[in-house]
Amino acid sequence: MKVITIIHDSIVDGPGLRSTVFFAGCPHHCFGCHNPKSWDENIGTSRSVDDIYEELMMNTLTNITFSGGEPLIQLDELIVLAKKLKQGGKNIWCYTGYTWENLVKLHGAKFMEFCSAIDILVDGPFILQKRDLALLFKGSSNQRLIDCQRSLLANQLVFYE
Repeated sequence: MKVITIIHDSIVDGPGLRSTVFFAGCPHHCFGCHNPKSWDENIGTSRSVDDIYEELMMNTLTNITFSGGEPLIQLDELIVLAKKLKQGGKNIWCYTGYTWENLVKLHGAKFMEFCSAIDILVDGPFILQKRDLALLFKGSSNQRLIDCQRSLLANQLVFYE
């Protein structure tokens, strides 16, 4: 997987202490993006799923956030990583510039498999005109915090509160 960096003990990428994996590559190029260097899929380091997993599991105090760039451009490996982390007892959040609906159309069952291994999906592109610093865990008001487990059970979107 192409990883720019892993930041441990983040307090802004979900509730509590989190280890945040910043993945390389992003097709969205949102105007006002807080991390435009992440757009280039050639930056960062190639790391195996097992290597990333081992680093994340070493920090027993943190849960996990996938960020970027766009994590879901590496969906196949991300599914494997998320499943291993979930089996290890981690709470997992993922930020994506895609919407849930677009991901269902693009990836179908594979996206649902990923959602079954994570807790919260923060979806939608960052839109500078909708930026609101008072929002919790998202940058613009169009983005949604989707409770994946409850959404899968209800067969409809259920939002995190």
